[in-house]
Amino acid sequence: MAGAPRLPYNSGMIWVPLLLVACAVAGVGCARLCRATLTAARPGLGGLPAGTTPELTVGEAAYLAGGPLRVTDLTLVSMHRERRLLLAHTGWATVVDVAHPADGDGVERAVIGAIGPGGQSPIPAVRPAVAAADCVRVLAERLVERGLAVPESGRREIDAGLRTVRAGLLLSLALGTVSALLVPAAERAPVIAGFTLPLVASGLCLLIGRIEVYPYTRWASPAGQRLLAGLSPTDPLTAFATRGPVVLEPELRAALGVGRARK
Repeated sequence: MAGAPRLPYNSGMIWVPLLLVACAVAGVGCARLCRATLTAARPGLGGLPAGTTPELTVGEAAYLAGGPLRVTDLTLVSMHRERRLLLAHTGWATVVDVAHPADGDGVERAVIGAIGPGGQSPIPAVRPAVAAADCVRVLAERLVERGLAVPESGRREIDAGLRTVRAGLLLSLALGTVSALLVPAAERAPVIAGFTLPLVASGLCLLIGRIEVYPYTRWASPAGQRLLAGLSPTDPLTAFATRGPVVLEPELRAALGVGRARK
């Protein structure tokens, strides 16, 4: 209406609601990751009797250190060194000795089954098939019951927490950029300062989660981590189970696909 007074529009404060959204999302992501980490750190329902000093088999150590694929790789390397398999640097596994598979453990039988009746198969096709075998699942369930491994639900929650924190970081960056463009250049200093809080919080939480939390709670619980730390690395298979392909000869690393894309 002509002559009616117009309320002043304070464009300098339009970024505040966006900042609140960014802080809320960042806070939810950090809280979710912290809760998932604390849940994974709790001992399992089964647990071990007080005063016992449990021992790990080399296969159990491989699972706690690297999960089902590490168990598969350990079995492949073990059978190769026993001259029951030939792992070629080209990435193929060939059955050499067919007299013993029936006498081996379940993972070894799963390896022979995954290679197939032709006696030869690409290792990238063998690894996921063995990792998904029932024998590996049963091994994992035993470790969870003993309180040494993180259950699958706990791993999913940690993964979801990391995704939420990452989303909060990207959202804070996007909203901060938009907010800085919405205000005059002379008024951008408080905008940048305000969005620094959710950006730093999400960034630090994601960094700590990826470096300190995720590698160690991915498979092993704190009790399992303590057992892994007490294992002697003098045995080559134990060293491989706990440290991974870095301890192998170059030919075996090439056979297992180290340095190439791996599943």
